[in-house]
Amino acid sequence: MTATSTGVSVALPIDGRLEPYILGAPGVWTRPKRPIVSRVAFAAAHVIPLATADSTPGAPAVLDWEATLAYRHELWSYGLGVADAMDTAQRGMGLDWRATAELIRRSGGEAASVGGRLACGAGTDQLDLAGLPSGSAGLARIVDAYREQIDVVTEAGAQVILMASRALVRVARSRADYLYVYEKLLSRVDRPVILHWLGTMFDPALHGYWGSADIDTATDTFRTLVENNTAKIDGVKVSLLDAAHEVALRRALPGGVRLYTGDDFNYPELIIGDAQGHSDALLGIFAAIYPAASTALQELDNGNAARAAEILGATEALGRHIFAAPTYYYKTGIAFLSWLNGRQAGFSMVAGLATGRSVPHLAELFRLADKAGLLSDPELAAHRMRIYLELNGLGS
Repeated sequence: MTATSTGVSVALPIDGRLEPYILGAPGVWTRPKRPIVSRVAFAAAHVIPLATADSTPGAPAVLDWEATLAYRHELWSYGLGVADAMDTAQRGMGLDWRATAELIRRSGGEAASVGGRLACGAGTDQLDLAGLPSGSAGLARIVDAYREQIDVVTEAGAQVILMASRALVRVARSRADYLYVYEKLLSRVDRPVILHWLGTMFDPALHGYWGSADIDTATDTFRTLVENNTAKIDGVKVSLLDAAHEVALRRALPGGVRLYTGDDFNYPELIIGDAQGHSDALLGIFAAIYPAASTALQELDNGNAARAAEILGATEALGRHIFAAPTYYYKTGIAFLSWLNGRQAGFSMVAGLATGRSVPHLAELFRLADKAGLLSDPELAAHRMRIYLELNGLGS
């Protein structure tokens, strides 16, 4: 984003050997002076474990509440909504329901204190998949589990995001089963919700969601659900990393139903849009690029679409790298960038997920974040990068 050199240098592993890399200056980002109105935008925030916690696979999640909630305040300060308790917060990858419920309640209180926009995921991850009955009994248990979580989200004052359910994949035998469960849930909500369609690149356990592994057949079921329940649906979040599919779905949605892009590869073009419309945003990458994302949305508010596209486009390489296959480890990159920028004391994650990416991957993330102007304190970022490399046998 910026060619200005800081003179700060780090030896990075490039093509198998250490090469000097000189950091540029941070981008010139602005916090909005008034609410952002051209797009509805949520950043899906990550969670930060307590440094003294047993953050090993299978251990209960113990969060650093001060740091975790401070990150949410940082996102709100840039005019973005926070999407909490989502896959970015390691739902299904270390964050258990007990910790999730507390996160929702605490985030709700913090959102109310600053007037921040908050939406939270409601799913079924408190269920024991191995003990689920089949047939109507299993579907009934799934509905009850969803309702328990919906109640927690609603009581926290947050908007409900209906997350995809691994349990439903296990029990459902047809598209009718999906429609039955979702229509049961929508019949009881008192505020329009966001439906989340999460692709298998984010969670392989969701293969065949909506009753079919064929994308066109699944889309038909999804559209049927939306069209039959328009008054109860604020929007749909689609995380399939398929821009053409998203645009076609967006154009086919009933009036008043938003398309919240979950495409962390193609978000610049989808958010900017075209003559026939645009996507709003509910993105994990926004938790990493939030200063740039906010500044771009402010430019859209001011009618400067070309400048907005330029800013978002300059972050695209970073987004594609963070969300590269295996995509479900993208959370590691978001936590690493948070640590580089001083938003958490250590590079640690619930369930030991900090080991989910390699040294070369995170070194390239460092370089791309710098190129995008997203290392807020180059001296600190360089210092921490050197520590990380030394701990992994590189440097001295």
